[in-house]
Amino acid sequence: MQKTITTIIAIPFVLLILFSCSFGGGNAGIPDDKKDYIGAWASDEVYLEISEEGNVNYKRQSGGGSTSVKAPIQKFEGDSFIVGALGFDTKFVVSEAPHEENGVWSMTVDGRELTKVEFKNF
Repeated sequence: MQKTITTIIAIPFVLLILFSCSFGGGNAGIPDDKKDYIGAWASDEVYLEISEEGNVNYKRQSGGGSTSVKAPIQKFEGDSFIVGALGFDTKFVVSEAPHEENGVWSMTVDGRELTKVEFKNF
């Protein structure tokens, strides 16, 4: 009985350590050649935050539902990036990398044109 209780108590601590490592501890941040990705990006349906540490907050509202992802960038594949933790990942397909035109920054992610905006809480 004592061994079972100890195991039950230890499991959440092990998960917390693994979770902490995948959200920041093991993340090297945004590579120098991808620094233009850092910031908050939005369209009518999408809000995407990318931190200097490589963490992503994403929310898309469509119809009556919404999708959200909060996880670190695992790696870049060309202009696109893979976000995930604990075995779950999502690829964000960037067909147009961040660029500035007439003082406005934009990029196209998953077929949606996003413009750089001020950070907001969602």
